[in-house]
Amino acid sequence: MARIQAEHLSVTFRAPVREAGLRAALGSLVRRRYRAVEAVRDVSFELQPGELVGFIGPNGAGKSTMLKVLAGVLHPTAGSASVLGFTPWQRDQRFLRQIALVRGSRPLAVPPELTVLDALRFQQLIYAVPEQQFRRNLAELVELLSLDPLLERQARGLSLGEKMRAGLAWSLIYRPAVLFLDEPTIGLDVGVVTVIRRFIADYCRQTGATVLLTSHAMADVEQLCRRVILIDHGRLVFDGKLAVLSERLAPHKLVSLTLAGVPAANLASFGEVVEHDGALVRLSVPRGDVAALTARLLAALPITDLTVAEPALEQVIGTAYGGRARESLPSKE
Repeated sequence: MARIQAEHLSVTFRAPVREAGLRAALGSLVRRRYRAVEAVRDVSFELQPGELVGFIGPNGAGKSTMLKVLAGVLHPTAGSASVLGFTPWQRDQRFLRQIALVRGSRPLAVPPELTVLDALRFQQLIYAVPEQQFRRNLAELVELLSLDPLLERQARGLSLGEKMRAGLAWSLIYRPAVLFLDEPTIGLDVGVVTVIRRFIADYCRQTGATVLLTSHAMADVEQLCRRVILIDHGRLVFDGKLAVLSERLAPHKLVSLTLAGVPAANLASFGEVVEHDGALVRLSVPRGDVAALTARLLAALPITDLTVAEPALEQVIGTAYGGRARESLPSKE
């Protein structure tokens, strides 16, 4: 049975509209006009137990709105949803004790005077976590997130990276079965990002939790998610394997060569040269020609190293955000 089901969900907001100028401002006090803003339009998908799915799209695509609907923060305009068998916006206590919404912009929503351990103990009381289970969960989270030096520190004194680590522990101390992650690595340095990514993957694998992740850092999606759901202007554009998205929107692969000497042959005769920096050469090659081309390259050039890679995910997603995605991709795969 699917843990998350969204069926034809739509969310429309009413935004006030007025013309510029004092007269228009005064007139709006008497008669206010509104326009409809469709944040989510007829979106349907399912997530199974243990899935870690990337939910991606440009700014304003409706990602955060969708997460808030599934977490029960917002009520949709149309459609239905089921999370763990509950209707999210009914805010059933049994539902709320099994889900977590973690926002990278505000990962630790507690009074600044509380220590990290105090915040975790507060969660224990709110979610009625038995003491033995709390201690076991705390020990695992402390180890996975390297929290031991932070437990006695106040929330006000934590850096952004430390707040993110503490916030994940704060949200997961009661072991939710469904986790909504909204930009969990935003603004973090490389070291902390690595810790967060490893933790998310470990948590999903160890607990069987279902995770829906939004991120503008495509490396987060590339390293953590096999499946992606892509939305643009509120509409679902693609739902399927990340590899399929890359293959359909990027018909070329990158062949990187390290040369031992000056090549006798013209490099352009092997494919489009996208980079040539000293001994390093990168060629853009049609996917179907890669095997034959690499054989030709090895026979014709003084190569010391050769690798074949997919194009950068940012490039693929950039194509998907354009009109080409709607024409070349089915909404389901």
